[in-house]
Amino acid sequence: VEIEKGKVLTIKLLSVGQLDEKHGEREVFFELNGQLRSLMVKDEKAQENMSHHPKARVGVKGSIGAPMPGSIIDIKVKEGDSVVKGDPLVVMSAMKMEMVVSAPLNGQVKSIPISKGLSLKGGDLLLEIE
Repeated sequence: VEIEKGKVLTIKLLSVGQLDEKHGEREVFFELNGQLRSLMVKDEKAQENMSHHPKARVGVKGSIGAPMPGSIIDIKVKEGDSVVKGDPLVVMSAMKMEMVVSAPLNGQVKSIPISKGLSLKGGDLLLEIE
């Protein structure tokens, strides 16, 4: 590759690593002017198949995240419902245990970006209360 007159880079692809499913990236190994190099490259094809769920905002009391990885068994509220601190909001299942996520404050349910059966990671957004 000629980057400017008189300056040429020789690049030779050596290998493409396994997909890192957590980040949707692959490590690419190559030689640059005879020196071995590697870098992480986003695999856009693999990322199309990955699901990205929003995370709860840290420090925002009304942004309620999943306390642990698991799946949604039941949603006890609807958008627009008024809730009181301690009211049950969502029932999750993880490792054959059920956990009820309760309202941390009084307010109105603003959004619910989840559905029954959805698998979540810890910290993924369950719902927002304002």
